Amino acid sequence: MTTSQSEQMKVIVQALNKEPFNKSYNLISFDALEPLQRLQVLNDVLSIIDPKQSLDLREETPDQTAVRIFQLLRVLKYKPPDSVNLNQFRVGLVQGEKPIIYPILEWLLPRVPELQKRAYLAKYLLKIDVPADIMQDDEVSGIYMQYEELMEQFKELHKQSQQLASSGFNTTEIRKDITNMEEEKEQLIKRIERLRRKVESHPNSQVMMNVAKNLRVERDREKRVAVQRQEQMTNIQHLDQRIKRMENQLRDMRQASVGATPDSMVERLEEETRANGYIVKEQLPKDIASRRKMIQDLQKVVAVPAMGQSDLDDLNNQITSLNAEVNQLIEQRMRSGDPTEDKLSLFRQQAGIIAHKKEAAAAGLREMREELNKTNQEVEQKRELVSSVEGAEVLKGEDFKRYVNKLRSKSTIYKKKRSELAELRAESGVLMRTDDILNQRNQLINKQLGIVETKAGVSGYRETQENLEKVSATKSELDEVKGRTLEDMSEMVRRMHAEISERRNVLAPILREIRPLRERVQSLTPEYDDKKQVYERTSAGLESNMSKLEQEVRGFSEECRAEESRYHYLHCMMGVLRQQQERIAQEMKAYVSHDQAEKKKTLRETYSRKIQEQENLGRNLRERQKTVRENHDPNIKQMKMWRDLERILQCKTNCLEQISSIGSNLTGGRGLQMGVGEAPPTLLEDDRLVL
Repeated sequence: MTTSQSEQMKVIVQALNKEPFNKSYNLISFDALEPLQRLQVLNDVLSIIDPKQSLDLREETPDQTAVRIFQLLRVLKYKPPDSVNLNQFRVGLVQGEKPIIYPILEWLLPRVPELQKRAYLAKYLLKIDVPADIMQDDEVSGIYMQYEELMEQFKELHKQSQQLASSGFNTTEIRKDITNMEEEKEQLIKRIERLRRKVESHPNSQVMMNVAKNLRVERDREKRVAVQRQEQMTNIQHLDQRIKRMENQLRDMRQASVGATPDSMVERLEEETRANGYIVKEQLPKDIASRRKMIQDLQKVVAVPAMGQSDLDDLNNQITSLNAEVNQLIEQRMRSGDPTEDKLSLFRQQAGIIAHKKEAAAAGLREMREELNKTNQEVEQKRELVSSVEGAEVLKGEDFKRYVNKLRSKSTIYKKKRSELAELRAESGVLMRTDDILNQRNQLINKQLGIVETKAGVSGYRETQENLEKVSATKSELDEVKGRTLEDMSEMVRRMHAEISERRNVLAPILREIRPLRERVQSLTPEYDDKKQVYERTSAGLESNMSKLEQEVRGFSEECRAEESRYHYLHCMMGVLRQQQERIAQEMKAYVSHDQAEKKKTLRETYSRKIQEQENLGRNLRERQKTVRENHDPNIKQMKMWRDLERILQCKTNCLEQISSIGSNLTGGRGLQMGVGEAPPTLLEDDRLVL
């Protein structure tokens, strides 16, 4: 087991031991599962995602299990690994193989909540495939349209429910918020009543109310003016960007028109028209047809049920037989092809090569156009990003150097201002401390004044006087702000008019340059149309004549090739006949010659001699065969006798070895009884004992 597979198993086992599966596996027990048990684990995981999948696999056939799991995996948008083809995936899933089941479990387990939602939606959003002939019925089509409308309503309602669920509000929180808002409302009402009574008791209440009302109106008006100003600034930025785009387009058009003539422009347009026409009329229909065929093939593959190994073997055998049949037909065609067809195949091959080149060029053109469009979009996005962030385009060359110098000067000014700001902050700290001390003294003085006013019977006089002074000061400030706002608006409008007039002055010479060119184009357009019609008529006549001449040339060329092939064939046949004639002349010369050595070199003598040798050899072989047949039985008998003799000698040898081993064992016990020179007894005195 590899490291990657062990890590895969570890992740799967950890996920299965958690909620909602609550399994009790470890790596050893999970790896030791049988294929059916492994497939049951996969089915249990799928049943958590879709409760309809909850069943025992022993209650259904393997084909039904495979179809059911395939359909659910297709709904969940599971993609098999690239190293496994579709047939291997189907067979491995049916047989519960580890390399197929483990990647599926590893993909499913981390995505259970998401896949549960997908399975729930698929139950209501998967459209029913209705055949086209049935859809021709008006009632069926109306019901199907109603079905699609209900499906759209379900989508909208589901989105709303998801938004409400994700908003984080519930009824208790809303009620609590309403209660809090009502309490705050009551408190505000009480506070407003208290302030109203306090204001009404004041002698200058009406004047102060009018002033406050005017203040509120002016603030609202100030907000509206600020919004309008922001809108105007935004419009100015959009107009600046549009002017820059137009200037860039004009610059590009001028660069493209440098050295261009009407003829070159017309040729370029015609070339683009031809290329686009080829793409639209030939390339795109082929692409569409190939995509449709691929979709049909995929639909067929999806519709085919699970295949076993026997089905795959049958298909492979069928493919092999069809390939062999195709090869035989090609060989027959090559053998039976006439020379004219062989010559035409060259032109067909050239036409095919040219067609492939055109397709490759069209594909390259389409890719380059897509890349150009993508690059233009990226450039526009970068320009918009730069203009939105910095308010200007990307600088290059001298502009960039000037921008760097400007940044350096700004950096120097920034450092200077920062030092001044530090000094001002230090001074502000001192002033704040002074202000605190003065406020403390002011509070003491106010307390003393309050005591004096109370003693004099005019309490609150100073506060009222200060409020009136504050209101008057606020009014004067508002008047100043209003005046400044009006001045700023008038200045901005004047600046906008000046900028617009300046842009008009800049664009005026460009428009004056373009105006005669437009007039010239309008004057040349009728002439161009007339010459184009003449050219098209002349071109059509020349093409018709050229097609006729090409047909005649093609016919003459085919006739010439046929005659050339016939000439070469006859020339070869004449060479063969010439060689045969020379051989016959040599044979006749040798046969008529009186020289025996020359006669022996003739084919007749040579073949006669070889025939005689073969006859003698056959005769000798027949005699040997006869001798072998006659001596076969005696030889077999003699061979059996020799074999029996060999067995007898082998048996004697074995007996001698046994006797010698027995004698050596008995020598020690009988040595005292034997006299000097007495030979020991032996069993070889009589050969019958051995036998």
